[in-house]
Amino acid sequence: MTENPLGYEKIPKLLKSFAIPSITASLVGSLYNIVDQIFIGQGVGYLGNAATNVSYPFSTICLAISLLIGIGSASRFSLYLGNKQPEAAAKAAGNGISLMVISGLVYLIIGESLLPQLLRLFGATKEVLPYAQQYAGVTLVGMPFLIVTNGMSNLIRADGNPRYSMTCMLSGAIVNTILDPIFIFAFHWGMFGAALATILGQILSFLLAVRYLRRFKTVQFKKSYFKPKLKECLKTCSMGISSSANQVAITFVQIVLHNSLTHYGAQTVYGSEIPLAACGIVMKTNAIILSIVVGISQGAQPIIGFNYGARQYSRVRKAYLLAVKWNLIVSAAGFFLLQCFPKYIISLFGDGDARYLEFAVLFMRIFLFMVLVNGVQLLSSSFFTAIGKAMRGAFLALTRQVFFLIPLILLLPLRFGIMGVLYAGPIADFSAFVLSVVLVGREFKRQRMITQEV
Repeated sequence: MTENPLGYEKIPKLLKSFAIPSITASLVGSLYNIVDQIFIGQGVGYLGNAATNVSYPFSTICLAISLLIGIGSASRFSLYLGNKQPEAAAKAAGNGISLMVISGLVYLIIGESLLPQLLRLFGATKEVLPYAQQYAGVTLVGMPFLIVTNGMSNLIRADGNPRYSMTCMLSGAIVNTILDPIFIFAFHWGMFGAALATILGQILSFLLAVRYLRRFKTVQFKKSYFKPKLKECLKTCSMGISSSANQVAITFVQIVLHNSLTHYGAQTVYGSEIPLAACGIVMKTNAIILSIVVGISQGAQPIIGFNYGARQYSRVRKAYLLAVKWNLIVSAAGFFLLQCFPKYIISLFGDGDARYLEFAVLFMRIFLFMVLVNGVQLLSSSFFTAIGKAMRGAFLALTRQVFFLIPLILLLPLRFGIMGVLYAGPIADFSAFVLSVVLVGREFKRQRMITQEV
């Protein structure tokens, strides 16, 4: 077997080849929801936007499952390859794929069975609930396909074929973008049409991802490798827990945020529905920036994991620091656009009254004020997962959402009303950034000490 280029190729070249397709794939995941929100906002109105917003936790839970298994499988896959254990890598991947299928089916059954109750929990008001049920009831059907596709994309990148991973995701997004306006405006199917376009794109991406099973370059699969084993499943989940925990935390944040906005919004001139609809636009706009950060993190992960397994610690640090540099450049561009052109961004999602536009601009500028540094925490969490320190990665993944943001959303409005909800975002982002710098700095120091001792 030839030597893996992850161990000797120049870091900038590697990161570029892995990160760009990964960014594209990650962006596609965000674009599924963004495209729906834009066309629904234009064709249905701001109540439709509010409906997609309260349905969004279903997508974040789905992503949490796919990251738990996909990142966990890919991390083990890369570490085993770095240790020159291709059979163990194949078994980890096969077991992970089976786990993706099982978890997707279970999630679909639970989601459909408890749909109205879950939507109310996610913050749906009486006016928004019918729209949300129509949209989420259909999109849940595509969740098993999305879990397998997202999970497989991580394994495909780890196998050294990030372009194919990108193709899988991009093809589905293109189908969704083409069908959305046809179903919504030409067929007048409204929320149902947007949801149907989404799942048809997801099914196409799924078929392409499964097709890659016979094309793996670094390993060969046997049927026995796909038989689920509890011990293997637990190992995979432990490796993917940090990335998944961040998405689970995002789901809790969405629930607390939606309910806080409707509660405190009712006490203002904006009412309950305007803050809920504006929140969806702001969070999904931010998701575009974060998806690029996540793409950079996922692109760096196999590089970091392989070289850590091969004990090439200087390459580990170079990969992380270069990823941080790219991260900050993207975040700086995002900050400029969000602060200088919020009205233009919001107008893409349909028109509303003056109060709707006023609150949406206010929300975007204040809540995302620290977007410049909020991706460092995600990258650092992924870094610890890649080097096999899953619990530390999980802890770091939870800091921004659970330890900082949720308490701030609950406490600040007691003093500042609905403005307190907006202030919670930048305070939590900066706090998580500081903690990430401290923990990664300590890990770098430890690696240098090990290198000096050898």
